[in-house]
Amino acid sequence: MTLSEIAEGLEVTANQCDRGVAVADDTETPLAERLRAHADELPCTPEATATLVDAYTAGRSVGDAAADAGVAPMTAAKALHRCGVSGVRPLAPTRRGIVRDWLDGRIARTEAVTLVGGDDADFALATYVETHDPLPAIADVVEAKIAGSTPLGSGLGADDPLGDALGSPDALR
Repeated sequence: MTLSEIAEGLEVTANQCDRGVAVADDTETPLAERLRAHADELPCTPEATATLVDAYTAGRSVGDAAADAGVAPMTAAKALHRCGVSGVRPLAPTRRGIVRDWLDGRIARTEAVTLVGGDDADFALATYVETHDPLPAIADVVEAKIAGSTPLGSGLGADDPLGDALGSPDALR
């Protein structure tokens, strides 16, 4: 049996996703400086946004990152969302659908708040997330910053029981 006989009748039923060009940033320009061109689209200053991104991507909570940046936690979550940072959506997909139903006028706000759990702050943030997409230009800058950050295991300090083993493949042998 030949390859053409095996492939006979096969058809492609899905499209390949274009992932675009890989992000690489070898510039030394600080994140705050790179965000300055988009300051009008951010809920806080470029400096505060850079502090938020640095703190949150280093493993700090949104509240802790907000304290470092000197902004309210809600503002911090909005800024991180606009930067394309994942993990700041307050609701599960089903509950986000309820927020979209409210935005589309299919249900009343009080009913929507009750259905998503009754927390006004989460509902307000979910509304912001549903009505404001991440900004592609800012997300690219932030992604480049994150991609250029220190690899896992580097500089973990003397208190780390693994030392710098994760940063060096030779140490894992």
